[in-house]
Amino acid sequence: MSASAQSRVLDPETRLNGAEQDSLRLWLRLFTCTKLIERDIDSVLKREFGSSLPRFDVLAQLDRAAGGLRMGELSARTLSTGGNVTWLVAALESDGFVTRRVSATDKRAVQVKLTAAGRRHFHRMASVHESLIAERFGSLCSDDRRTLYALLGTVKRRVSSVALVETT
Repeated sequence: MSASAQSRVLDPETRLNGAEQDSLRLWLRLFTCTKLIERDIDSVLKREFGSSLPRFDVLAQLDRAAGGLRMGELSARTLSTGGNVTWLVAALESDGFVTRRVSATDKRAVQVKLTAAGRRHFHRMASVHESLIAERFGSLCSDDRRTLYALLGTVKRRVSSVALVETT
C-alpha cells in the first residue's frame, strides 16, 4: 500500500472538503484518534498484563466505588451493554479480581466489588495507562490540552442534552 493510500485509510476525514463538511471532518478526526489510541493502549495492556482496555475500564470503575457497583451501574459507567459487562465481570471473577454478590437491599441485583488482588492488578495497569495517555497527548502543550478539553466539554454537554431530550 502506498504512503498516500495508507494515509487515507488512517485519516478518512481528509477525503472531505468544503466548509459544509467541517463538522463531519471533525467527527471523523476525533473518531480516528480515539480508535487509534484505544487500539494502542489495548495492545500494551494485553502484552504487559494479559488484560484488555474494556477489562481495565471495569476495574477502574470498581476502584472508584469502594462499596462496589451493581451490574447496571457498571454497564452505565463503562458505556457498555449489560451482556458485555456480564461477560467481563465473569472473566475478572474467574481471575480472582472481583467478587459478585446478590445485593443485600435488592435480591434481583448483583453487586460487584474489587478484591485485593484486583486492586493491585488495576493499580499496576493504571500507572502504565496514565503514562501512555500522557505520552500520546505529549505533542500538545498544556494550554492546548486544556482548550481541547474545554471544547470537547461543550460538545459533550450538547450531545448529553440532545440525548436526554430524545429519551424523554
